[in-house]
Amino acid sequence: MSIRPKVICIVGPTACGKTALSVALAKRLSGEIVSADAVAVYRGMDIGSAKPNEQERQGIPHHMIDCVDVTDENFTVSVFRNKARDAIDGILARQKTPIIVGGSGLYLDSVFSDMRFSAPSDSDIRASIEKEYDNDPKGLFESLRRADPKTAERLHPNDKKRVVRAIEVLRITGKPFSALNRAFETAQHSDDTYDVVRIGLNMYRSILYERIDQRVDQMIEQGLKQEAFSFFDRGLTPDTCRAMQSIGYAQLYDVYTGRETLDHAIEQIKLDTRHFAKRQLTWFKRNAETTWLDPTKHTMDELVLQIMELMHEH
Repeated sequence: MSIRPKVICIVGPTACGKTALSVALAKRLSGEIVSADAVAVYRGMDIGSAKPNEQERQGIPHHMIDCVDVTDENFTVSVFRNKARDAIDGILARQKTPIIVGGSGLYLDSVFSDMRFSAPSDSDIRASIEKEYDNDPKGLFESLRRADPKTAERLHPNDKKRVVRAIEVLRITGKPFSALNRAFETAQHSDDTYDVVRIGLNMYRSILYERIDQRVDQMIEQGLKQEAFSFFDRGLTPDTCRAMQSIGYAQLYDVYTGRETLDHAIEQIKLDTRHFAKRQLTWFKRNAETTWLDPTKHTMDELVLQIMELMHEH
């Protein structure tokens, strides 16, 4: 029986310390890091994605960062999967240890599970729905909210492509898109390409929320407002660019247009990030193979040693 190559996967909510641990682990294991962050893939979205800078990377090669322009609407989960797997295979070919790390659960699952990136489609139905959206976008989104509140909750009303797609699947199958997603999300059938050591980071909720608030304040100090406004000045808004619907940028657009104050936007970013962290944990905890560690109860060296022991046990 052939021995599958070992890959380390580090998951957890935002602001829990995944980046620092992955770098420490890579230095110890002669590893390279593959980012699984749906925002860090975009060039220029540096502060809002908490993208590690050169100093934080400490000379460790990072992959799947800055690999697509913010205007590219064709970057999908399947595209990420193919590129991430190419990066992992390249790391293995160099006889290094691949460490995939991030908080975008769907992106992470796509790399290691035997998933299918297709749902029923009909060009005529889609064209009809697109006309409906153009005539009454709010009305169509409200119909989606009534029929499939779970999908509507995670979509921006102005995300025409995804709103239309959700309605298309609903009308073709008679089932909400979220029902198809549940089957997709719970797919745990590994394609057996890699031997995955799954590590999850988590901590007491109060501590996590405090770290999230501190991170948001730090982002503002580093220039998140200026970074977001530079995109808005180019005409890239949550209405016209999917990447601008990301947490941080979407809230600051209301400041840009004068609809909100900066202080209110900052508080909203903190609140939305906490909600996002809860969804991340719900997603990751469904995988029973994940070993959970609390980074607030261990030194970095202790965490690294525990992971190395887990690798040995694997």
